[in-house]
Amino acid sequence: MSRRAAGFSLVELMIALLIGLIVVGGAVSLFITNRQTSRTTENLSRMQENARVAFEMMSRDIREAAGTPCAKNIPVANVVNNSTAPANWWANWGDGILGYDDNQPFPNAPFGSGDAQRVAGTDAIEIKSGSATPGVTVVAHNPSSAEFHLNTNQHHLEDGDVVMVCDYVQAAITQITNSSSSNSNVVHNPGNTVSPGNCTKGLGYPPLCSSTNGTPYTYKPNSLVVKLSAARWYVGNNDRNGRSLYRADRNGGQEVADGISNLQLRYLAGDQYLPASSPLVAWKDVTAVEVALDVVSGERVGSDGQPLTRRLTHVVALRNRAP
Repeated sequence: MSRRAAGFSLVELMIALLIGLIVVGGAVSLFITNRQTSRTTENLSRMQENARVAFEMMSRDIREAAGTPCAKNIPVANVVNNSTAPANWWANWGDGILGYDDNQPFPNAPFGSGDAQRVAGTDAIEIKSGSATPGVTVVAHNPSSAEFHLNTNQHHLEDGDVVMVCDYVQAAITQITNSSSSNSNVVHNPGNTVSPGNCTKGLGYPPLCSSTNGTPYTYKPNSLVVKLSAARWYVGNNDRNGRSLYRADRNGGQEVADGISNLQLRYLAGDQYLPASSPLVAWKDVTAVEVALDVVSGERVGSDGQPLTRRLTHVVALRNRAP
């Protein structure tokens, strides 16, 4: 047979197979590396998105803490029954902002391992405001009948709502006892028609609960009525065996951002940031909050085979206490 027509030798075939395997192995390795890089990038993007949502939503509440829609530093009369009881955190005006360190539970809301229960070792914050929601305008106020005549019947106020009414002299917190969408009148009588109810009709400062008429005060036209906003922010257990950032109001807790494993807070009191447990923190003087979040990836894409973890920090100033 002609030498030109001879086939591959066994050695040549084995060398060709080896070269092919090296090329295929390199391609597979490149594919796996790119896939891992893509997963890591996707998880980092999701972590950043979760942190962005968490910071944005928390900041909206913190900025409005202790605010009224009328003016800064005006006295506030609270005529809601048991308005200072810890259980009624949504009605207690207090100092507008209150922090809980990692070992301090909410009143009537202990640490736990159930869904939406707070994770031990994480901080939390309680915020109250009268300037976080849109309001309606007072046309006339009749203190003797405890009735506000508003500028619209589309006021979205319902029986049992805790509201703030204010002008540029003072503000008052009271509970609506009678409201209807068919007219523009709302009533804030004392009694037990709603719970916890009001202790008096009078909305003047300081409140006088020992009298039905209380401290008299008449809100003039163009005063404002808004729903009192109150919320707690904390890290809780979700139903996916992970942790999330939660916002709780009087209607219960809602999951806001997934993959938040820890929340740490410090408060600007004077010229330094301090934890909630510091005796130097006077809540009425807090002007800013430093929010630190530990964000965890949903997949094990770290170089050590574990989920990625990042601590991100954001500072939020209280708009109503700005100079």
